[in-house]
Amino acid sequence: MKIIVSPDSFKGNMSAPEACSAIEEGITRADKGAQVFKIPLADGGEGTARAVTEAAGGRFIAVTVTGPLGKKIEAAFGLIEDGRAAVMDMASASGIELLKREELDPLKATSYGTGELIKAALDTGAKELIIGIGGSATNDGGIGMLEALGFRFLDEKGEAVGRGGEVLAKIASVDASGADKRLKNISIKAACDVTNPLTGPKGASATFGPQKGATPGMVKTLDAGLAKLGAAWIKAGLAKDTEQPGDGAAGGVGAALRICLNAKMESGAMLVMRYAGFFNRLKEADLVITGEGMTDGQTAGGKLCSVVARESRKAGKPVALLSGALGGDAGALLSSFDYAVSIACGQIGLDAMIRDSKRDLVLAAENLIRAIQIGRKLHD
Repeated sequence: MKIIVSPDSFKGNMSAPEACSAIEEGITRADKGAQVFKIPLADGGEGTARAVTEAAGGRFIAVTVTGPLGKKIEAAFGLIEDGRAAVMDMASASGIELLKREELDPLKATSYGTGELIKAALDTGAKELIIGIGGSATNDGGIGMLEALGFRFLDEKGEAVGRGGEVLAKIASVDASGADKRLKNISIKAACDVTNPLTGPKGASATFGPQKGATPGMVKTLDAGLAKLGAAWIKAGLAKDTEQPGDGAAGGVGAALRICLNAKMESGAMLVMRYAGFFNRLKEADLVITGEGMTDGQTAGGKLCSVVARESRKAGKPVALLSGALGGDAGALLSSFDYAVSIACGQIGLDAMIRDSKRDLVLAAENLIRAIQIGRKLHD
């Protein structure tokens, strides 16, 4: 049996490559003759750059950048195609997982480090940038990122407004005259599966602000600030609107990339799957196994595992989901997956589930293969 193993990371627990190894161990316990193709995936968040760079045989370059709350941190980006393209995760420079829960503050958090990462990639001579913009801690409309690249955001007096979501309301104008000239000669792909607009009830602040630490009052402040930023972009002749799908991604970085850097939005899951060689392996596979830390209604609505399921079923291949936990409508899950199970084995509390997750993932994979073997015997 030829099996593709293509999970997302089990966030806060196992990376996608670690999950691949655990699933492989379970498979081979049940079937030593199984041929396993490990293809770790990501959807534009943490792990995107690693998945693409390693699959393409590239190399990583470490950079010191400004973290979401201003501290200097180490980040990295990948170079592929003999240095022609650079691959990076916004999460590595401006990500929510860089902060403790009590540190989250979208009024203060800045995307400046992401701009520094882009600038470092330009310094290598790369002509194409692939930027995963999931997992951000910011809601600053990308002004920090753009400031690092030479853009200026000014108040009514013509002075720089500063950084963070709290300064958005001060923006009266945008000055792009000092933007890095190299930006005109590169192409940018933004890897993201978010389709939200910049503002409004489905916008960046209302939809994603709370998970970044925003109170209801902060959401209103941030949403009004992003509207002010959008108006400034339009006034400067940089944009006609801020209602395009994906403008609200990463706290408005989606809009900043599209409007100021001419980036093209692409499905993060599909982009990684193409670069990682998933579709080449799919042709010869008998089974596809995917997985993630938590499955709920959002999964069936377009998260990575559902994209894996959709593309596998298009190719006529059965697909199984091994999840840390299942929530939401079970019927909806089984309309997407041929098999879906929680790997938890009766532990009480999240800490216990995380502690035993690798063991449980190995066991779940082994049991899946054993169930397939029982089915074959019943049909003999």
